[in-house]
Amino acid sequence: MKKLFFISMFMIAAFAMSAQDAAEKITAANEALQGKDYAKAFELYDDAMKNIGDVQVDKSINYNVGFAAYKANKFEDAIKYFDVAIEAGANVAKCHEYKANAYNKLKDYPNAVASYEKAMEASGSSKLAYNAAIAAYKSSSFEKASGLFDKCIEEGNKIQNAYYYKALSQKKLGDNDMYKTVLAEGAEKFPADKKLGPTLAKLFVSEGNGLYKKGVEILNAANQKVNAGTMSTEDAAYTAEVDKAKAEFKAAAEVLEKAVKYDASNANASKLLDACKQNLSL
Repeated sequence: MKKLFFISMFMIAAFAMSAQDAAEKITAANEALQGKDYAKAFELYDDAMKNIGDVQVDKSINYNVGFAAYKANKFEDAIKYFDVAIEAGANVAKCHEYKANAYNKLKDYPNAVASYEKAMEASGSSKLAYNAAIAAYKSSSFEKASGLFDKCIEEGNKIQNAYYYKALSQKKLGDNDMYKTVLAEGAEKFPADKKLGPTLAKLFVSEGNGLYKKGVEILNAANQKVNAGTMSTEDAAYTAEVDKAKAEFKAAAEVLEKAVKYDASNANASKLLDACKQNLSL
């Protein structure tokens, strides 16, 4: 009996020492966190929380542990501790936000979107809509991304980028007309933007180039007939073919003028436009 009693007392003493050690580590972790030594803070917190036993601590401390883990690039550990803090109702909105950031770092974009949406719901604010939209875009959820970018545009949240990525989302969805429309809306509002106008200009250059090539093909075909002796430049048929070619050059010029409007530095737009004008003067 004495031996058993001795062992029991030893176990109680060991438990007390363990609990005291955990408490000391939490204190040290708090100090490390304040000093922005996040790796040390997380190591101390994590060790303490694993050996805390039945000692009662405020569960809100799990937010601190999660934050330290996140800052120490321990993203999976961060998510685990933020989940405990959320269950305890501690700093819920921020926990979801940092969970979303951690999922982003892990390239788990669907869970990042879900966490950003929960953060917005918990905070009653949509300030994270842009982050959620980018995560949705990266997860190939282009319909959701487009809707979230719309929200950003409506609420003035990184509007220029929102226009650009909304346009790209529409392109990914296969809606090229909406792709062009969104780019045009953004470029009109932000003419100095380095992505919206130039991207739209490239679209117009491609479209204008296609029309220009059609005109060249018509004109070349007519001239080949002249060279072959089957048609004369005096023939009404030749004049009709030239008129068809000029119609394509005119349409191309109108499109290319838009390209130049949205990006005057686009050399291809300027060259093609000059070529169209030369052919129209024939």
